[in-house]
Amino acid sequence: MIEITLKDGSTKKYKKGTSAFNIAHDISESLGRNVLSANFNGNTIELSTKILKSGELNFYTWNDDEGKSAFWHSSAHILAQTILSLYPSVKLTIGPSIDNGFYYDLDLGEETISEKDFSKIEEKFMFFAKQKNEFKMRLSTKLDAKEFYKKNKNPYKLELIENLQDGEISFCDHSDFSDLCRGGHIPHTGLVKAIKLLNIAGAYWKGDEKNKQLTRIYGISFPKQKHLKEYLTLVEEANKRDHRKIGKELNLFTFSNKVGLGLPLWLPKGTDLKNRLQTFLKKAQNKAGYEIVETPHIGKKELYETSGHFEKYGMDSFQPIETPGKKETFLLKPMNCPHHCEIYSSQNWSYKDLPVRYAEFGTVYRYEQSGELHGLTRVRGFTQDDAHIFCTPEQLEEEFINVIDLVSFVFGAVSFDEFTVQVSLRDPNNPQKYIGSDKNWNLAEKAILNAANSKNLNYKIEYGEAAFYGPKLDFLVKDALGRKWQLGTIQVDYNLPERFDLKYKAKNNEFMRPVMIHRAPFGSLERFVAILLEHTGGKLPLWLVPDHLIILTLSEKYEKYAKKVLNKLKINEIRALIDNRNETVGKKIRDAQLKKYPYMLIVGEKEMKDNVVSVRHRTDGDLGSLTTETFIQKLSTEINKSNLTEV
Repeated sequence: MIEITLKDGSTKKYKKGTSAFNIAHDISESLGRNVLSANFNGNTIELSTKILKSGELNFYTWNDDEGKSAFWHSSAHILAQTILSLYPSVKLTIGPSIDNGFYYDLDLGEETISEKDFSKIEEKFMFFAKQKNEFKMRLSTKLDAKEFYKKNKNPYKLELIENLQDGEISFCDHSDFSDLCRGGHIPHTGLVKAIKLLNIAGAYWKGDEKNKQLTRIYGISFPKQKHLKEYLTLVEEANKRDHRKIGKELNLFTFSNKVGLGLPLWLPKGTDLKNRLQTFLKKAQNKAGYEIVETPHIGKKELYETSGHFEKYGMDSFQPIETPGKKETFLLKPMNCPHHCEIYSSQNWSYKDLPVRYAEFGTVYRYEQSGELHGLTRVRGFTQDDAHIFCTPEQLEEEFINVIDLVSFVFGAVSFDEFTVQVSLRDPNNPQKYIGSDKNWNLAEKAILNAANSKNLNYKIEYGEAAFYGPKLDFLVKDALGRKWQLGTIQVDYNLPERFDLKYKAKNNEFMRPVMIHRAPFGSLERFVAILLEHTGGKLPLWLVPDHLIILTLSEKYEKYAKKVLNKLKINEIRALIDNRNETVGKKIRDAQLKKYPYMLIVGEKEMKDNVVSVRHRTDGDLGSLTTETFIQKLSTEINKSNLTEV
């Protein structure tokens, strides 16, 4: 007999060799019907896997991210089967699950696939799904795996196999289809009840522009038709809230091909919004003991070689800048932290001086693939609300906890009330991705877990998601449409202080290394603004909106009165402007609604005669007539309640 520990901590005994699927059915019939995947002792397994020793077994359903991941990974297999049945000459490459669905990268050769073919592909996909074929894993020798793909004349799979070790190569079979795969599937194809192909994009093999460009087909699938209907409704609403659309309507930002892809241009109203966010955080940071610093947009190549960024991110950076004359090599700044290390290094420090907290709204540059750029959420130049704390090991946990409180405060200020926390640790199977000793990594990971536990954060651990220099605590915000976005991040780093030879004098007069905390509550201002626009549908809170209201004149006769009202508003620090166009008031109201002004003040003959304004709210509609003074008092009270720039 073996002892199985379940997620709730309870234990049950089973006969050695009992499958995970049978254990799920034994726990409850409901779980048996709904289980999609399982994890045993920290490793993803198939539900058909026979459990041969005691350990911890977790089950996942559609309500779990892990369950969705297995569902969409399995759906990628069905899509690959479908593509080969319709287009036999196509070469398959890879097809993983992603946050919302899955994709498969294909070398189409002489074939062409467009969105016009989606309905045909979806129909064939569901034909295969309904056959309820089991997903079965099997091990393969390297020789047999290579022979299989030589017959299929698939150079991409052969390249993948070349980098695998004999004994770790496996295939997944269902029906008459086989694909190179590490595992993690649902029991059978019949659980997939609905499929929607989303779009086609170009993607380079292994993300390298030097390699061949492939065709990527994105899709999403569901265990019930009603889930697909709900998803399509959500997509429709998301399209209405697309930050690119709202940004254009509100005149916040633009892009120019002449400037370059992924390099946003902030218009006056967008710059105003961005500055208000910066002012808000600067005041919060000032009270928390941060000092503002400023660093250049470029740095010598040696700086990033010292930090390790060139080695780890050199391929994702812009090409080096060679200077004339001395032939020095510079890079556009991919990170602010090496610059902050050099600022710290410019002075001598005692333990009495620590912690030192440097903050900067620093613009950084990374060469994202053109196919992955998306509005403000994925750009090549962006501004981080970056800060680095240099502290003693004894101060680390307290400083980390203080940063957690700051991130929570920032999210609360913009009503990001629902967020989850992820502890991002090293991938134990891929140590070459990281720098530094195991000792330093263990200390950093322990500090993060202690801080998260002391704040009673409901976190989950993700292996392989750490930064190359240290583990981190990532905050994933759920927006008004239920989508998750990774924004704030806090990272513990013992490695950069070592690489930059940073020191402070301890109590015993010996020199010690400080510990470094990297933190960015917004993440990047570009992504934060994008998500804020989509979360609010463009209806920004009063403390952030560029203009509190617009005054609409019924005709040019009332422009003088409108200016009189405007002056009173400005004296009381209410941001406003006048629409004196020769248009009907109906059109002016519609345009003001589109621009998402919180209030509209309508002035005409009656308003001028009675010395009042007719007030209209963007959501509540007409609020009647008020004296200018009464309206100013009402709006000022509202603004003060939401004025989080006064932290």
